[in-house]
Amino acid sequence: MKIGHLDIGAGALLAPMEAVTDLPFRTICEEHGAALTYTEFLSAQALTRGAVKATRRLWSSLDGRRFAVQVFGREPEVMVEAARMAVDIGACIVDINMGCPARKVTAGLCGSALMREPELAARIVSAVAAALPASVPLTVKHRAGWDDLSLNAADFARRMADAGAAMITVHGRTRAQGFSGTVRLASIAEVRAAMPRNIPVVGNGDVKSVADYLDMKHETGCDAVMIGRAVRGNPWLFRQVLAVEDGRPMPPAPTVAERRAVWRRHADLVAEYATPKMVLHELRKTLAWYSRSLHGGAELRHRCFAELEPHALLDLGEAFFARLAEREASHGCDLREPALALETKCLERHARRSGRPEASETWDV
Repeated sequence: MKIGHLDIGAGALLAPMEAVTDLPFRTICEEHGAALTYTEFLSAQALTRGAVKATRRLWSSLDGRRFAVQVFGREPEVMVEAARMAVDIGACIVDINMGCPARKVTAGLCGSALMREPELAARIVSAVAAALPASVPLTVKHRAGWDDLSLNAADFARRMADAGAAMITVHGRTRAQGFSGTVRLASIAEVRAAMPRNIPVVGNGDVKSVADYLDMKHETGCDAVMIGRAVRGNPWLFRQVLAVEDGRPMPPAPTVAERRAVWRRHADLVAEYATPKMVLHELRKTLAWYSRSLHGGAELRHRCFAELEPHALLDLGEAFFARLAEREASHGCDLREPALALETKCLERHARRSGRPEASETWDV
């Protein structure tokens, strides 16, 4: 997929998520095949005021990998200044958030509230696009609409593209839905149908598996898919998507040894880059994510809150994965085999519908 002159390549994009897509999380996703990662969404006002809480989240990716910065706000001149700050640290894309449903954001008439002010939204896009270097595209992420009575995604997207947006990402829920209910794939399809072909459209929402990814693309015609919450503790989803896109056999579910290695890599990055005040909190998050749906995970998550030292949390995690490895060896099967079987059925359903070979013939699941 190309965004302006920028070739992103195959694979899924990592969605920007507050308190999630920090540098350690982005690094893990990049190492597992994410086509592009985004910073946490950042307040333009806070960035331009020099607020430490915001500026310390403005991290460039490691090893020169490409990354995008997402900002939110409603004053065009402030958004321009924040976008320039993103370019200064090496962002290859600046994305404007017009989809956040959080009350603390919409109360300031930012995020998804801008879908109710398309003229102002277009002025912001025009101002920021004009201020960016030609090599750095401006993109916009928005929702299906404010509520069921204002499903204006297609018209809103056209206005943003006319104002200078080089790509549109649509989360298929309304602001009123928040993250409840189901995604409206029809809204994403309407945006794709309304846009010129040189403006890529990215679908977002409820993609938790390769089957969901394929369904999103099939039902909406979107050019790419952005994945968010489902990759917390499951970065392997990116490599599975990339394999399917490349026509290669889909990698099997990770072994306990692989899970332990990636968790430890993530934890070590947290120890290196998180502020001392946040290390404990962030380590607990890694344990919660990587133990999700695994045997003994609930007990681990309960026990980690009793530990008050980083080394104790690391020891707790190592012991958890050691016990899982013993269980895996004694049972002779993957601990998530039922979920994998369900995934196989979903892939085969998609294959029959699309006319492709069935999953058992194409993907080694």
